[in-house]
Amino acid sequence: MGARKKLRADQIKEENKSIAFAKLNNSPISPRKMRLVADLVRGVEVNKALNILQHNAKDASLSLSKLLRSAIANWEAKNEGKSIEDEKLVVKSIEVGSAGMLKRIQTAPQGRAYRVRKRSNHVTIVVDGSK
Repeated sequence: MGARKKLRADQIKEENKSIAFAKLNNSPISPRKMRLVADLVRGVEVNKALNILQHNAKDASLSLSKLLRSAIANWEAKNEGKSIEDEKLVVKSIEVGSAGMLKRIQTAPQGRAYRVRKRSNHVTIVVDGSK
């Protein structure tokens, strides 16, 4: 690796030290329902976001709170000497995308059948500790 490339790689690594992410693939909740809960915590401070998810009645909030805890743990692993309270960790972004569908058949009258599409999603959450 050349000198300039090495310096640039070190600079990018130092910039990304404050960012951590976690990813959940093939969650069996429809993306639309997951986005309703994700919109509540986007851009919110981490402890407040965990509190919001804990007191939300939707099923999607349980999997999102686990994912957020995982992102926090990833951030702590990257920044060993720092604490969450000092850095003011914020949920920078949450992306909910659709995953594969399970296609099932629902019986219908007069010998027909309706297709039931059981949707699932992928979620990526990014937390940022920069001030």
